[in-house]
Order: sequence, then structure tokens, then C-alpha cells
Amino acid sequence: MPVPLPDAASVLLLPPDAAEVATVARGVISAVAPEAGLTGLQQTLLAAMFHSLTGFDIDPAAVQAGLAEKPYSAQEFAQDLHRRNAAFRGRVVQMMFTTELVLDPLPAAVAGRVAEFAAELALHDDLEDVLHASADRGRRLAAIDFDRNGYLHDFDLGHAGHLHVGDGALHGPWAPVEDDPALAGRWASLGGLPVGTLGRGVYEFYKTRGFSFPGSPGSAPPLLAQHDWVHILADYGTRVESEIEVFAFIARANDDLHAFSLLAMVVSLFETGALATGAGLFEADRGHLSQPGMAARFGDALRRAALCSGSNDFMATDWFAVADKPVEVLRKELMLPGKSDAALRAGSVGPWDVGGISPFQLDAGRKLAEAEGREYAGPGLG
Repeated sequence: MPVPLPDAASVLLLPPDAAEVATVARGVISAVAPEAGLTGLQQTLLAAMFHSLTGFDIDPAAVQAGLAEKPYSAQEFAQDLHRRNAAFRGRVVQMMFTTELVLDPLPAAVAGRVAEFAAELALHDDLEDVLHASADRGRRLAAIDFDRNGYLHDFDLGHAGHLHVGDGALHGPWAPVEDDPALAGRWASLGGLPVGTLGRGVYEFYKTRGFSFPGSPGSAPPLLAQHDWVHILADYGTRVESEIEVFAFIARANDDLHAFSLLAMVVSLFETGALATGAGLFEADRGHLSQPGMAARFGDALRRAALCSGSNDFMATDWFAVADKPVEVLRKELMLPGKSDAALRAGSVGPWDVGGISPFQLDAGRKLAEAEGREYAGPGLG
């Protein structure tokens, strides 16, 4: 029987203390541990996420050992969180789904338990359309129908003015637009903005990587291009590991739980390969979240987004409206904190840092500079 959400008089809005963090850890691990026990990646991710998001450290292996002696049911967990609202409960369930999605294959028993925990937390109706997936040969497909049920569940081509696409040129949310000179010109005009502004940063970001501006041949879908502004704003490079950081940041910054589907998409592309393609451009490339240091980088991206002011849907932002603002001003307005020392030590890099660009992008950027008759100046040169 689902535990109802609290009313305004009884809801608990304070950050969790050490005791409640321990409770949440017991619940999450009860839901996501396979029969053989937590995998190494699950343990590393859980430790990093709890540290980054709560400020308290947990030992997933020790928690799991305690659960072997005293199991913890979904009903007990929901009762212990009876004073927490849908936002708090939703973030807990998202943590479950994150550490569930990295299992390959995903055991049906784990998928069933996570669904049970979500239902007991009275979140079944809120999250089912985002997180429910079918089973295929024992693996739960992370590729829920993202377009219909995830972040794009209410996407309306008629209300996508923030993409600045010409009338009739956009045929789907992830569709490319390769013949819109006005759109391409708008992006190219960012090069006229002062150095240090967000728009100028995005312009240089495209040039140094040899990217085509949206609206021109070979360009990324305009909706996907929305995340490129976040690379500059939040200071993340463009290797696959940095893409995971960017989408973790985007998903956590938005209070709409549907935004989690963007992160589920990226994990499914770049860790398990459960999703072959996504966002109109990305292709599966397995094993990146399990790379050394990535758990710390992932957790820190979630932390930074959680500490930003308000709820921010960066994929629906009209970035051109703020393109002339200095990046540092925008960061202060958002109250965006810097990266943690742990994330930096783990290798988190910015778009201009050595290691912040892939060899393919570096080569493409150099070739573009040569074709345009200018000297190449970009990341990876130090």
C-alpha cells in the first residue's frame, strides 16, 4: 500500500541528517543489489553519489552486509520516509534507477524491486512513464521510449521558439536541420560577441572542434545543440566522459523528474550500450561511466546542479537571449559552484583544457582552421 505524501503541516524540508542518509542508503541498496551482491561499479557510484549529494559517506558493502542479517522492505522504507515530499522521494528513486541501469544484463528481480520501492513511495504514477521499460532476454531496456515518455513527453514543435528554427524546418525533436541559413547565421553571429561571453565561448567551442552550426549541412539537431551551451557554462569538455557529466548536470538541475530520462539515455548509450543510438546523433560506446574516476566526476556534476538556484531546464532555455552575458556573471546568477577537488583530481576537464577534446574533434578543428585560412588555437595544445 503506497505511503501517501505528507501535507504542508507535516512535510520535512530540512536536509537529511546522518541517520536519515543511512536509512536512504539501506533502502536504495535493498532495491538495486543483484542476488550476487552489488557490483563494483554500483558500489563506487553509490559511494560517490551519497558523498556528493548529502555530504555524508556510506560504505555500500557494509550496508549490504547489514541487510543480509536484517532485510529492509519497500514498505518499511516508505514508512521511514513518510514525511518526505515527492521531490525528495523522486531523487531517491532516481538514485535507484541510476545504479540499476548500469547492470548488464539487468536482472528482472532488480527491476521488479525498484518498481516496488517506487510504488510504495507513492511515485508510481509520477515516474512510471519515465522509467518503465520492457524486458528483452533478461535485460531491461534503458531505452524506454524517450521521445514519448521521457523528457520529450510534452514536446511541441509549435512551441520550440527557443531553438530559433525557421517555420516548418523542424520535423521532430531530435531531427537535424541542415538547410536553414538564418539559423546558421544566428549561430555564426556569436563570433562577434566579446571574449568571455557565453555566446563567444560557444562560437569558439564549435570552431575548435570543427562542428557545423545548426542550420547548416552536417550539423547536430538544434535540440541537441542546446546542451553545447552547458559545456561552456558548467566547464565540461567534449570527450564521452565529459558528455556524461554534462547530462548528469542537466538532468539534476531540472526539478521535472522527466528530465531524468536524458541521463538514463546517456548511461544506456555510454555505459551498457543498451541503447544503440540517441538524441539524433549519439551512438553507443560502452564502458565510459566505469572508467577510473568517473564516479567522482558523475557525483560532482549532480552536486553542482543540485546547488544551482531554482529549477533550470537547460534544454528549453533560449540561450541567445543571454549569449551576450559574461560566463562568470551567469554562473553567479545561477549560484553555480565550482568543481570539487575530488572531481578535478579524477580528471574532470573543461572545454579548453588539455584532454577536454577528443582526437577526432581536434583533427576536425585543425582542418576547419586550415580551410578557413586561419591559425588553429584550441584545447589540447598545452
